[in-house]
Amino acid sequence: MTAVQLGAFAFLVGLTLCGLAGSIMEMVSGRRLAFAAPYVTPAHVFRSLTMTVAAGPFMLVNDALDAHREQRLSTAGLGSCMCTAVVWLMALGVVTITIASLVGSLLSLPLDQFRS
Repeated sequence: MTAVQLGAFAFLVGLTLCGLAGSIMEMVSGRRLAFAAPYVTPAHVFRSLTMTVAAGPFMLVNDALDAHREQRLSTAGLGSCMCTAVVWLMALGVVTITIASLVGSLLSLPLDQFRS
């Protein structure tokens, strides 16, 4: 695979994971994704970090679009947030592919290797 194909694959994996996590979180809570309660709270740091890693790009885009509509964020700032979300999605895809590859290689080991 070429670098462009690998980058596109990582982006699409990250987009899929983020979309699934974000949709599930919105359906469960009944609220739009944002860097606010109930998704991000200081009382539940681990849960907040997990939700931010999984659906953070969509939280960022939602908050940036709201700020741009209210004219608190310039068009250049909105573009910067969109670029950041793309990089975040690619990084999330790379991490997901790496974890899936490691788990797949561990599951394909013969059981004799675990017996001593």
